[in-house]
Amino acid sequence: MKLNVILTAMLLALPLSTMRAAVDPDFYIFLCFGQSNMEGAARPEAQDLVSPGPRFLLMPAVDDPQRGRKMGEWCEAVPPLCRPNNGLTPADYFGRTMIQGLPENVRVGVVHVAIGGIRIEGFMPDEIENYVKTAPSWMKGMLEAYGNNPYERLVTLAKKAQQDGVIKGVLMHQGESNTGDSEWANKVQQVYDRLLGDLQLKPEEVPLLAGEVVQADGKGQCIAMNKQIQELPKTLHTAQVISSTGCTSGPDNLHFDAPGYRELGRRYGEKMLQLLGYQVKTPFEVPADARTAETTVPGNEFPKVDSERRAYFRVNAPKATEVVVDICGKKYDMRRNEQGLWCAVTDALPVGFHYYFINIGGQNFIDPDTETFFGCNREAGGIEVPEGPEGDYYRPQQGVPHGQVRSIYYYAKSSGEWRHAMVYTPAEYEQGKKRYPVLYLQHGMGEDETGWSKQGHMQHIMDNAIHRGEAVPMIVVMESGDVKAPFRGGDNRAGRSQYGASFYPVLLDDLIPYIDQTFRTRADREHRAMAGLSWGGHQTFDVVLTNLDKFAWMGTFSGAIFGLDVTTAYDGVFADAAKFNKQIHYFYMNWGSDDFIKSGDMVKSLRDLGIKIDASESKGTGHEWLTWRRGLHEFIPHLFK
Repeated sequence: MKLNVILTAMLLALPLSTMRAAVDPDFYIFLCFGQSNMEGAARPEAQDLVSPGPRFLLMPAVDDPQRGRKMGEWCEAVPPLCRPNNGLTPADYFGRTMIQGLPENVRVGVVHVAIGGIRIEGFMPDEIENYVKTAPSWMKGMLEAYGNNPYERLVTLAKKAQQDGVIKGVLMHQGESNTGDSEWANKVQQVYDRLLGDLQLKPEEVPLLAGEVVQADGKGQCIAMNKQIQELPKTLHTAQVISSTGCTSGPDNLHFDAPGYRELGRRYGEKMLQLLGYQVKTPFEVPADARTAETTVPGNEFPKVDSERRAYFRVNAPKATEVVVDICGKKYDMRRNEQGLWCAVTDALPVGFHYYFINIGGQNFIDPDTETFFGCNREAGGIEVPEGPEGDYYRPQQGVPHGQVRSIYYYAKSSGEWRHAMVYTPAEYEQGKKRYPVLYLQHGMGEDETGWSKQGHMQHIMDNAIHRGEAVPMIVVMESGDVKAPFRGGDNRAGRSQYGASFYPVLLDDLIPYIDQTFRTRADREHRAMAGLSWGGHQTFDVVLTNLDKFAWMGTFSGAIFGLDVTTAYDGVFADAAKFNKQIHYFYMNWGSDDFIKSGDMVKSLRDLGIKIDASESKGTGHEWLTWRRGLHEFIPHLFK
């Protein structure tokens, strides 16, 4: 007991500084100062207000009661970083870029002091008293927020921050108010030298990053200042200049807009990461192993895909202020390089085919450099991320006879319209009078009759399988199925949905008779199969299970079949398993391991009833064409045998 009292007394006798936690060498601190563009003049957008988390922190230089911030106390760095009524600043995306490029154990903190319109003299200790006296009335309130001495506020907080981490650099954006001042560089050096001296820092360990002012395609109000900024390293040898070329601005041609601040902030961050010795990968740097995607329009260089399955995009949109690549719902901000091209690189993508759009100003467009594919209920861009040799089954092969994919039009009396379909005939079809079985193959919701041949490479799958003797030669028919337009609500249970049901009488009363009359088919149920992916699988269930006099083979790939009670569905077609197994000679279902539509539970329920069904799960794929290519490849060897 006496020992505890003695230890407590000894601890209380220690200076407070001794009791503080040790400085964290993995907490990197950066000092940010300047005028309105460092202060932040653009309203933050929704994406900017999402906190980057506890790895990027702000030590506020003023109180902000509305946000619960207190001067000198670390908080998560969400805009505004400067003062309560300011906006987005380069420091926001500087910090976000830093934590993306640094090891996960490293944190980043910023101390941020800036005043709109302030001259560099406002940060010079020997000049500040006179500067405050002569400052315009609109600036006085901002100066007062920093106790009429912004430099002193910056140093005071920097010293406090040094108790927690290590100062690694200084970020400055200033110069508009000193445009044409031949002594500006010398004054910046005085501020920098005084700052390092007061904080006991070494210049070779704490570089100054100075950003160029707004260019606005040569119309920037203070663009002449950029020449002085570019020459700053001649005076201050540790200075690094951050280019503003291509960084978009607001209508005043003086302040950056939100996308411009993001881009400028990223450039600050990338430069600092390089100075710290980290390798920085940007959309502008394309590795030597990147190859032009097979879906790129011939004659174009981009899109490209590298060996790590990352995709690179380039778009020429000189008047755009913000451009996004949207790949299957995942969005990547594009960045404008110094030549005015918008660039983006994705995360590693799954192998296979992916729809994508270029979003400019909130509107989706097709990348002019890519082939178009009907998907997502409209024409879309697409990119193929190649598999290795395991994907050869869906690629054309030398020495393999190739069939034809024909575009046909037929008149449907049941709907009173001309309709379009695609028909595959095997390579040997032209060489005799043989008749062939027919597979009716449906695509999914939002796609069309070209999907299986363009995105799915059905014809190559068929050619290769037939050549190897794995599949019998057959005709394959693909129709739109009335599911090109979006699903607009209503019951979507199998057998009850009206979405796409208008196709059923067309298929039965018009398309099948037309195919049997036009092509050399074996026109009976024993030689007729139906299969489909996603909603096409739904249609396959609806059609085949209510027309067993016309079909004897069926399959689904990620089949969109919902609310199915296997004991009662389709007038109890599965209830008598022995009868069903005689009628359907082969029944198959597949889905992807990462698919949002899985058929595993349904397969188990059917097997529990005694239904014979083959099934497989495509490893590493989702609701996508690679899953369905694999499904078709596994399905066709079992048909018509």
